[in-house]
Amino acid sequence: MLASNLFKLNSRLPVLKKCLHTPVLTKEVLHYLNPREDETYLDMTFGAGGHSRAILEAVPNCKLICFDRDPLAHEIALNFSDEYPGRVRAFLGRFTELPSILKSAEVPLGSIDGVLYDLGCSSMQFDVDERGFSISKNGPLDMRMDGNRCPDHPTAADVIKYADEEDLQRIFKVYGEEKHAKKIARALVECRYTFRPIKTTSDLSALVAETLMTDYRMDSLQRPTHVATKVFQALRIFVNNELNEINNSIHQVRKYLKVGGRLLVISFHSLEDRIVKNHFSGNDLDNNEARSAALKLRDYSTTVDGSDKWKLYNGEWAKLFKNTVTPSDSEIRENPRSRSAKLRAAVKIS
Repeated sequence: MLASNLFKLNSRLPVLKKCLHTPVLTKEVLHYLNPREDETYLDMTFGAGGHSRAILEAVPNCKLICFDRDPLAHEIALNFSDEYPGRVRAFLGRFTELPSILKSAEVPLGSIDGVLYDLGCSSMQFDVDERGFSISKNGPLDMRMDGNRCPDHPTAADVIKYADEEDLQRIFKVYGEEKHAKKIARALVECRYTFRPIKTTSDLSALVAETLMTDYRMDSLQRPTHVATKVFQALRIFVNNELNEINNSIHQVRKYLKVGGRLLVISFHSLEDRIVKNHFSGNDLDNNEARSAALKLRDYSTTVDGSDKWKLYNGEWAKLFKNTVTPSDSEIRENPRSRSAKLRAAVKIS
């Protein structure tokens, strides 16, 4: 099954080159990562390879480990291995699979000079309708970043079909910060009894718009956004267990960094950024609490709220700058999807 799916993905690569991801904050990434010859770097979110290519082109003799959970991204990374012989190693897996994969590949702890995350969905995923990530493109409500690599994992359509009203409300509220979570959850459950199945992205976006009696609203920066944007975000984060993956993987990545190695993270919404900020500030959510909360929510029984306690960790990171670096006005004009990007960077100090 996997081989068949990868063959199909590989045959689509020429077509998908038209919608490949435009990397954000590339100049800033190179500046703060500061790649050097004969050093090794890890791109945790290879995607279409925009940042990876910039690193490889900036320093002729550096080496790069390319990591991604998306089978299509992995195919592109394998092509990079041919394009940059002896310099690129490509691996397929989720963030939390990193330790086992690198152990099998005989990559030792404390051997990597710099790590980059570019979180969220890539344009490559948004622009392919059958992946189900985009409001503007009609396709099945899939939203699995792994594609069919893990066919037993629930899709967004599965969550909408089987989660009860209270659980849907919690998902939309926690992962989408959606203020109308209860109303939207109730409307979705009512659809089950009116023979109106919600199977596609258009089905879902239309229902949310009908429920809230508008197609668009202003976001926190007074930009018009579709009213279903936060619902789509919440489902995607939940289906892919994104926040727990990020939180746990930063612990693991730190073990592979050398002392003095740099970790750069680009995030696109406050939930991601909050996790990174607290790691770099010495306050990351206690492992057991974070893992338990995420798993319980995945099991539709409880959620995380503002009462979580933070456990103090000292002496792990030194920030390269105080707050965040954001795209310039010119970059936002050229690539509107970059407008929400925030870069944080830190050095491992112990």
